[in-house]
Amino acid sequence: MFRYLAILIYKIIGWKCKNENYPYHIKKKILIAAPHTSNWDFPIGVMARSILNDKIKYIGKESLFKPPLGWIMYPLGGIPVKRSKATSFVRAIVNEYLEREELAIVIAPEGQRKKVDHFKTGFYYIAKAANIPIIPTVFDWEKKEVRFLDPVYTTDDSKADIKKIEDMFRGIKGKVPKDSL
Repeated sequence: MFRYLAILIYKIIGWKCKNENYPYHIKKKILIAAPHTSNWDFPIGVMARSILNDKIKYIGKESLFKPPLGWIMYPLGGIPVKRSKATSFVRAIVNEYLEREELAIVIAPEGQRKKVDHFKTGFYYIAKAANIPIIPTVFDWEKKEVRFLDPVYTTDDSKADIKKIEDMFRGIKGKVPKDSL
């Protein structure tokens, strides 16, 4: 039922979820949603997930999962993370992928809503260690659409891979354009 409500809200606010390129057939994947410049990205993303009708989990800072907000965050598919332990976080997420037959997690690669020059690389090392594709997910506030780019598979050249991924998002305007990559 929430799917139809999300479709209706998207129509009312003029947004589109361009899912023709969404890789339903890939059972294990990590989606990176960018640019992430506003708290409004969250409801736009939750509605896109509902429209897709896929079980995509998301990562959020641990403080968001405490009551009363936690009562909403967990049912919406949230997984809390302690930011101070980046290495153990990457390993914990990799273990989740290795233990499951299906898992899709979305991460904001900037790691925050402020202007960054480069993405944080945790998503990349999760994908590499779990041997899963990265699905670039564009939150284009200028065109009011969420769209999915072709899967990216990691290689032995992490610097080139990460630059290629960052370049896919250059010029895309977030809700706060000055904070976009």
